Amino acid sequence: MMQLVCKKIFLIMLNLLLLDQDSILMILKLTRHWRIVSGIGLLNDGMILTSILRRKTPSDCTSFRLSFLWDQYADALSQLGFDYEVLAEQEGDAALGNGGLARLAACQMDSLATLDYPAWGYGLRYQYGLFRQIIVDGFQHEQPDFWLNFGNPWEIERVHVSYPVKFYGTVEEEVLNGKTCRVWIPAESVEAVAYDNPIPGYGTRNAINLRLWAAKPSDQYDMESYTTGDYINAIVNRQKAETISNVLYPDDRSYQGKELRLKQQYFFVSASLQDIIRRFKDLHNNFDEFPEKVALQINDTHPSIAIAEVMRVLVDEEHLDWSKAWGIACKIFSVTIHAVQPEALEKVPIDLLGSVLPRHLEIIYEINYCLMEELKKILGQDYDKLSRMSIIEEGAVKCIRMANLSLACCHTVNGVSRLHLETLKTRVFKDFYELWPQKFQFKTNGVTQRRWIVVSNPSLCSIISKWLGTEAWIRNVDLIAGLREYAEDPDLHAEWKNMKKVNKMRLAEYIETLTSVKVSLDAMFDVQIKRIHEYKRQLLNILGIIHRYDCIKNMDESDKRRVVPRVCIIGGKAAPGYEVAKKIIKLCHVVADKVNIDPDVGDLLKVVFIPDYNVSVAELVIPGTDLSQHLSTAGHEASGTGCMKFLMNGSLLLATADGSAVEIAEEIGAANMFLFGAKVDEVPALREKGTSLKGSLQFARVVRMVRDGHFGFKDYFKSLCDTVEEGKDFYLLGSDFASYLEAQAAADRAFVDQEKWTQMSILSTAGSGKFSSDRTIEEYAEQSWGIEPCKCPF
Repeated sequence: MMQLVCKKIFLIMLNLLLLDQDSILMILKLTRHWRIVSGIGLLNDGMILTSILRRKTPSDCTSFRLSFLWDQYADALSQLGFDYEVLAEQEGDAALGNGGLARLAACQMDSLATLDYPAWGYGLRYQYGLFRQIIVDGFQHEQPDFWLNFGNPWEIERVHVSYPVKFYGTVEEEVLNGKTCRVWIPAESVEAVAYDNPIPGYGTRNAINLRLWAAKPSDQYDMESYTTGDYINAIVNRQKAETISNVLYPDDRSYQGKELRLKQQYFFVSASLQDIIRRFKDLHNNFDEFPEKVALQINDTHPSIAIAEVMRVLVDEEHLDWSKAWGIACKIFSVTIHAVQPEALEKVPIDLLGSVLPRHLEIIYEINYCLMEELKKILGQDYDKLSRMSIIEEGAVKCIRMANLSLACCHTVNGVSRLHLETLKTRVFKDFYELWPQKFQFKTNGVTQRRWIVVSNPSLCSIISKWLGTEAWIRNVDLIAGLREYAEDPDLHAEWKNMKKVNKMRLAEYIETLTSVKVSLDAMFDVQIKRIHEYKRQLLNILGIIHRYDCIKNMDESDKRRVVPRVCIIGGKAAPGYEVAKKIIKLCHVVADKVNIDPDVGDLLKVVFIPDYNVSVAELVIPGTDLSQHLSTAGHEASGTGCMKFLMNGSLLLATADGSAVEIAEEIGAANMFLFGAKVDEVPALREKGTSLKGSLQFARVVRMVRDGHFGFKDYFKSLCDTVEEGKDFYLLGSDFASYLEAQAAADRAFVDQEKWTQMSILSTAGSGKFSSDRTIEEYAEQSWGIEPCKCPF
């Protein structure tokens, strides 16, 4: 049966890579020696699971680079009267995730394929994406993202690959072989139908598969309703089933939203685990071998229900003893935590879990009982610590702490940057770290250079290949450090500046088309594009812009001639229910409306908000950026992959010492970026002290301008100004404002000296190699999964 499964996998490669029949037969022979390693990664934005096939000994067969048919395709299109570039821009983004974590999953899939780890990905096939952001009079409005309306040509529907996923019902006892067992009698069942999407690697014959699950009604329930004439109930059942995979990230402020999220998580986990276990059982009949063949990587706490599901399958369906099943679970699971604040860790109300997944609640109670008994032997009567480490949180609303469930089971707990790991060890999971320090590791996130340089910035790609004398850096990005040798070369400077100017020109044309604002190419393109959130401090950025505007307005003409022109670009989506974030978006627009038409300012300052920020927009904005801002309050960004994308493209970073920015400073040198603001260890004391507006006259002035209605909407922005008043400035905008302005002034001085700026830009790209997802995946493969590359033969 395993051969049949692999035949399906590699027939995709036959279509994609034009393998001949002999190659297919060789691959099928090799599958007899492969071991299966699977990793779950339900990113809290992306819902991705990875399955990896492996052999103990890597193949010695050589790989070849894929040859694309772009030129032939463009020529064929021109004969039909179409332009390739125009047509390519019409393809919408796949709406499978939200924000940096989902894009991180995509980068990791690319690295898994390119590094010859024969992996599978799993996810949910959302009918609608997060939402399309529409700006009307400066206000965000949300519209459905109908990304599947015209179909997805890259997917292959596998109607014969489906699994039942069950919900609700009761748990009863029955006697099996003289032993009393607990049996789940579900009340609702839906079908998980597979859709496959091939993911080819770069410079290799390896192609992996992304399997997405769509929720469909169970045929049994449909037929029962139809045969009894209950057509309305048949329609309702269909709608209830399909709702599970309809919308990405439902609003969970209501009970219905929380229930839908839980059903999405379990639907995803159950279908994927059924697929993994079915493939294991095709070749093996002894679950003692399961830890040698399977590794499950939980990405953040959202898919932690997988632990209870594995226990249910092993105990209830495979009839293993509890202790044996738990031993297996502890060997196969590891977890990556992306949260920084304890309050961001997922908790599920017990009443909700007991209603939707009653058997899983029983299993979690049993896991917690065993955990508490073990901890009592170690901690004695320390009931405060026992309470903090318990999977069950007592209180007005009794909840399951999904993070504690993960830490109780997983053999490895990963942070996503060195600073993030310290936060996990000293604050978020301090009790667990003191007990099990050997579990804790960090693997700094990365992004793929193949997407964020080769595809997004082909001009830069050509320059790097020319000066390094090889294209091998596309697969081995450490070679990019060789650019340091030429960082002062005037010929490279000339090519680099021309590349940046062409990219800025493309971005300027896009801005003018989108907003009718015409910007100067000689200005510094100053960019902050990311999810709108208070901790990411777009408000600090816009208050800084107001300060710059106020200064320019009060300058005489001789001083204005010394001002460095700026085009300040902001983009990002606010969660539909996040009113403060929506007000920040509105503030960006009213400031832009005033600044952009002010004759006293002219081209010295322009403000642009780019709507509906997504990957396609990022691929245009990032290569054209001079200065990229990453302003999170220290200790709030776990990693931050956005700064890595800008770094690869030679953008200079203005950032706090937060997340991966600390490691970036070590790689490129702090002198080549603009660091500002409080450090992580200073934040608690500053919060305790409170920020006084009187202590920062510049900050007080710009806040007063907004509060007094200088930009209009006085009453609307009152509550926004209140968030930075004395005693309420949780994200320390007032404390960091003076330091922020100093960093901006340093950026101005550097930009005036274009040779210095270009050298810093080159050194930024040259120091970006460590922040490739290739390095991240290699660390996971070696330290967590225990797998090795397995090249596909000719």
